[in-house]
Amino acid sequence: MPESLAALRNSLDGTHSPIEFLPGNPAESPGWTLRADVSPGQAAAIVRTSGSTGTPKQTLLSADALQSSAQATAEALGGHGQWLLTLQPSYVAGLAVLSRSLMAGTTPVPLLHDTTDPVSFTRAAMRLESERRYVSLVPTQLQRLLDHVPADADLAGALRRFDVILLGGGPSSPALLETAARHGLTVVRTYGMSETSGGCVYDGRPLPGVRLSAEDSGRVRISGPMVASGYLGDEDLSAAHFGRDPDTGLRSFLTDDLGEVDTDPDGQRLSISGRADDVIITGGVKVSAARIREALLTHPQVRDAFVGPAPDADWGQTVSATVVPHTQDMHSQLQRELQELVRSALGAPASPKRLIVLNELPLLANGKPDRQQLLQLLAEDPRQQEREVTPWQL
Repeated sequence: MPESLAALRNSLDGTHSPIEFLPGNPAESPGWTLRADVSPGQAAAIVRTSGSTGTPKQTLLSADALQSSAQATAEALGGHGQWLLTLQPSYVAGLAVLSRSLMAGTTPVPLLHDTTDPVSFTRAAMRLESERRYVSLVPTQLQRLLDHVPADADLAGALRRFDVILLGGGPSSPALLETAARHGLTVVRTYGMSETSGGCVYDGRPLPGVRLSAEDSGRVRISGPMVASGYLGDEDLSAAHFGRDPDTGLRSFLTDDLGEVDTDPDGQRLSISGRADDVIITGGVKVSAARIREALLTHPQVRDAFVGPAPDADWGQTVSATVVPHTQDMHSQLQRELQELVRSALGAPASPKRLIVLNELPLLANGKPDRQQLLQLLAEDPRQQEREVTPWQL
């Protein structure tokens, strides 16, 4: 870990070329390469991301962007501290932990494999020595840890050692947040992406220095000093997403997320309603995959869910979903309950025509659901799925 911090520090201060951390074996220390093909004036660090479409992008993050993000995070959380590193720094969430640690003058404790094993997590958490302690998790990691808590008092105590648990990388179910609160954990939901140096909105509130706005299309625009410089080698994509805020002159990023920005006495508040590419058009009617997922998660037997389109000769697309139950003691009545639940909340067109039950959602290496694999699963012929995937299809 000290070597990784030193390498990042040298890139941040311009001593070395921009750094790119590499995906690797979780059991090994993070590896990196110095990008001599990129000038220090373009970036201090490069983060590769495929996004929801699978199109590769190389996001250019300046030293100012990473340091601004780290400082704003410390202000929002009540001070700098020591971090447990549970995500590879090849992802922006892991890179952000390293840059925050540099600014705090602390060394993070790495836990890059067996991140949800209760013994491994407890041991790593107990190694944190600073007065303030933080960890950044994705919802799946926290859920799996909490599953062990009822039978593991040591793990419960380790989780409560953290002043704040940042939770990002995807939507968090109300049930997960309620469980965390019941165990006395302080969880802060984060919203952000590689293009904003990680989380820049905490529990719906922008970090210090961040300004939010919504375009006429409904897409959310984020402005602030932590916004990336653009994408390496893709001027058209950079021009489509990056610009300058006309009021502040700060860098801005136009996301693919749909949402509303409201203002109250405490400032701006952001609510995300879905993604521009999550709109399903079925029989000419537009429905939101994100809102359907939210409705499914209100059912007490549903632990997690993914909603997407499946091609249909008659309707163009049909609403389909995969659900992860709390237990496998399921019955055919659940399908009708879930369909009626969505129909009552969002209307008949939004009701899933097909449900696939899985033990777990397939995940990427960063802990996020593998959207491309799930969409492929929903699009496949059910008979083929029964042979190759063998989910329990209701």
